[in-house]
Amino acid sequence: MKIAIIGYSGSGKSTLAKTLGQIFQAPVYHYDRIQFTQGWKERDRDEVKELVNESLSHSSWVIDGNYSAFEFDRRMSEANLIVFMNFPRRIAFPRVIKRYYENKGKTRDSIAEGCIEKIDLEFIYWCLIKGRSRKYTTRYKNQHHIYEDKFIECKNDKDVAKLIEQISK
Repeated sequence: MKIAIIGYSGSGKSTLAKTLGQIFQAPVYHYDRIQFTQGWKERDRDEVKELVNESLSHSSWVIDGNYSAFEFDRRMSEANLIVFMNFPRRIAFPRVIKRYYENKGKTRDSIAEGCIEKIDLEFIYWCLIKGRSRKYTTRYKNQHHIYEDKFIECKNDKDVAKLIEQISK
């Protein structure tokens, strides 16, 4: 099974990826781990390309991440299931804040080693405005139109629970 999880910051992409990886016994790739190296430095593009291609080479995978430069079209095409985590700001942003306080001074397992949990104005702007711009919203909606038969949209925790229940049968 190949599952691509896309969506907004704070919507639970990484958590869902871990859960689905366990259900399907599939490797889980958090693309934030590929994008960044220690200290939130962006990884070299050639190394990124190599790591992305390696992740996509497996017969099954769960990939958490939006990154359009990371073989986005290929991921969507190869995925058996595309999950769009479309939680509204009023739910997602408080989760971002909660995540920060729960992981303050630590590195989450879905982020590269040495990337200490942080929240700054740039990330707040991303979560509330830029990451939800027409450009990104259109990209997600286009995936729904292109891959209607394998696209699932989760707008809240009940949708996620329903998805997990259906998949686990």
